[in-house]
Amino acid sequence: DDDTFSNVFCENSEKLINVHLFALAAKYYSLSNLDVCTPLEDILEACRGENRETTGVKTDEFMNNKKSHEVQMMSELVDKIVNYCGIKQVIDIGSGKGYLSSFLSMQYDLKVYGIDSSNSNTSGAHERNRKLKKHWKAYQRRGRTNLKSQRWENSLQSQDQVALQPSCSFTEIPTSETSKQTEVDSVARTRSDDSRLSEEVLAMLNVLPADAVEDFSLSQRNYGELCEEEKAQRKMASLKAKASESSESNLYIPLTSCITAETELSDIISDLEDCMMVGLHTCGDLAANTLRIFTAKPEIKAVCTVGCCYHLLSEQFENQEDCPEGVWGFPMCQYLKDKGWCCGRNARMSACLALERVAVGQMLPTESLFYRAVLQVIIEEIYGVTKSNRHVGKTFSKSSSFIDYVRKSLKKLELDDSKLPDSCIMDYYEKYKHRMNELEAFNMLKVVLAPCIEVLILLDRLCYLKEQDNIAWSGLVKLFDPVKSPRCYAVIALKKQSC
Repeated sequence: DDDTFSNVFCENSEKLINVHLFALAAKYYSLSNLDVCTPLEDILEACRGENRETTGVKTDEFMNNKKSHEVQMMSELVDKIVNYCGIKQVIDIGSGKGYLSSFLSMQYDLKVYGIDSSNSNTSGAHERNRKLKKHWKAYQRRGRTNLKSQRWENSLQSQDQVALQPSCSFTEIPTSETSKQTEVDSVARTRSDDSRLSEEVLAMLNVLPADAVEDFSLSQRNYGELCEEEKAQRKMASLKAKASESSESNLYIPLTSCITAETELSDIISDLEDCMMVGLHTCGDLAANTLRIFTAKPEIKAVCTVGCCYHLLSEQFENQEDCPEGVWGFPMCQYLKDKGWCCGRNARMSACLALERVAVGQMLPTESLFYRAVLQVIIEEIYGVTKSNRHVGKTFSKSSSFIDYVRKSLKKLELDDSKLPDSCIMDYYEKYKHRMNELEAFNMLKVVLAPCIEVLILLDRLCYLKEQDNIAWSGLVKLFDPVKSPRCYAVIALKKQSC
């Protein structure tokens, strides 16, 4: 209760005095304990329609385990929602290298526009398509192997059936005509197998981007042996693979554009129609802007977005002097706006931490955090710098020692390291190294608090949707395994049918 939680901090000094109660309070105010999430199974059941056949493409053949898990879980949910809404077009905001976009088009027969602000990410999407070529070749090889195996099994089954026939009278001995019929049936089965494989091949060509597959080769079989209908089908498939202009559906189309709350999607997508917006780990304000576009545009019937990088959120009540009339990433709902709520960058940074990973033994990188903390003291005391737009990045992993780390970091920050001897750098290290345990304890407290801050950000987005008149349903869904993917909660909403 509130009285118990009030004993966590000293009323006068505001210092933490009861770590155990602090941990209990943090757990109490986490999403997993507040009972505000909708179970994923309930969403899938509510949107359940007729089962559709898919291509059976496996994500783990061209994605790492984390990305494969995310793409599989989110794409299944998106497929259920678009079927429920009766739409075929998906807009993937912040699509990156196109993992989700291409899988949605390939596996679920959807037309997907992947929009990302980075040209390098869009180029990465094309690189991913190059990997799909390898996957496609492997798919072809498996198809041929499976077909040969099936033919062999059919042949053995036919022989077994003849061998196992019971003793018969002379009148029951198969005649030449029945033998011919058996041969005809066997040939028909073989052609049926060929046709089925051909249909699978053509289905894959339909859903893959034109530049994602190699030119369809007719050398796999003797062209003269094909029937006229199959010749025409293969010719059409070859044209599809080479075409620079793709058909109206079953595509993944990567686009480069910066998305803001005021973005007009029709200016980016010429054939925009009723669609669903999705976002797999939309960074900072992009998650909030995705929701704003969704509520404002009648053609967007549903949204599913998983945010990340809370530290990049802009806050209305953190830097009011910068842009008082701007569109902010936080807060979104009127309730928190009326209260003038502010988290601050430190709290938002804490919200990015992964409690579940730490709980299973994936500890915090204490040494790298210590390096950065001491570096901050150095640049403040030696160079008088308290704020910089430049970033150190992943310098720790590329450094052989603390001295090497400091020098590489100073160069990244464009600070002159020549006036800083090695002995001075090591003096700072020795001065603070005995406090490394304090740093680790402090960061563990931040990890425990992380879910509470994430709750605030996610509920703000959900409340914003609840405030809108054109929303039929909205909710939070735990979509991923938090150990595999710490930012695991999706914000989902569906428009009213009349909208």
